Amino acid sequence: VQLQASGGGLVQAGGSLRLSCAASGRTFSTYALGWFRQAPGKEREFVAAIDWSGRSTYRTDSVKGRFTISRDNAKNTVYLQMNSLKPEDSAVYYCAARRLVVTTTTHWDYWGQGTLVTVSS
Repeated sequence: VQLQASGGGLVQAGGSLRLSCAASGRTFSTYALGWFRQAPGKEREFVAAIDWSGRSTYRTDSVKGRFTISRDNAKNTVYLQMNSLKPEDSAVYYCAARRLVVTTTTHWDYWGQGTLVTVSS
């Protein structure tokens, strides 16, 4: 599985962005997908994940109520809708895939390149 993240950019605090992660491969619909972020000088952290069916989603506490993860298996794409953005959300965001969901940064099998999100105050 190859993953390509996009949609990052510069936005003011309180604004919104939608990240996309397009995947290659005919087995996309069998994989769980996750979003992660890494700010300068910090470790990579889990943001959100979704199971293969899209029926189960998981988010870290700091983004609950603001970020939504979804997927479109027909388009081989997973999305991260980010609303009410805060300066502390600024980071490089990565998508990843594995067979089963875990809410950690480890044990994900495939990673995309990052897309930079900058939230100005």
